Amino acid sequence: MNSENLKLFETEYIAGKQAFERGQYSKSLHHLETALENINPNSRLGGETQIWLVTAYQAIGKAQEATALCKKLTRHSYLQTRQQAKRILAILEAPVLKTQPEWVTKIPDLGAISESNAKDRRGSGLVSQVKSPSPKPKSPQLEVVDPSKVNTKDNQFVGVALVLIILTLSGLVLLS
Repeated sequence: MNSENLKLFETEYIAGKQAFERGQYSKSLHHLETALENINPNSRLGGETQIWLVTAYQAIGKAQEATALCKKLTRHSYLQTRQQAKRILAILEAPVLKTQPEWVTKIPDLGAISESNAKDRRGSGLVSQVKSPSPKPKSPQLEVVDPSKVNTKDNQFVGVALVLIILTLSGLVLLS
């Protein structure tokens, strides 16, 4: 592998992960596939890229491709990739539970939103003013206690506690 391929891999791999994290799954898939073409698929980085590809396939609704790639990764040369692929495969092959429509929150595909369109980024229309942080409240002053006012009499708590413990243990020994 030459340095040009490694540089292209790094660029595409990072772009693919960032696109995925922004919810642009199709774009992520394209970048990750390009990255995989520029790295040995049996290497550690190749395994990581393919794990990201599994999640991207799943995110765009290509469950069969995700499962097939995940099964292939369970025989990967890198141990951590194999372990992760087995965990993901168990999730992918888990039975789908029936849900009520009111239990599910629909999350929109953010890949359709362009970053450069100001209309897509608008907020509530209210301009918020930057407020300076409110001053932190001062820590409470420690009160100085006069030692002559402190009750130092022995209230025999330790003695009573020891007697109760001994009685409890004796009762347990006798009952067992």
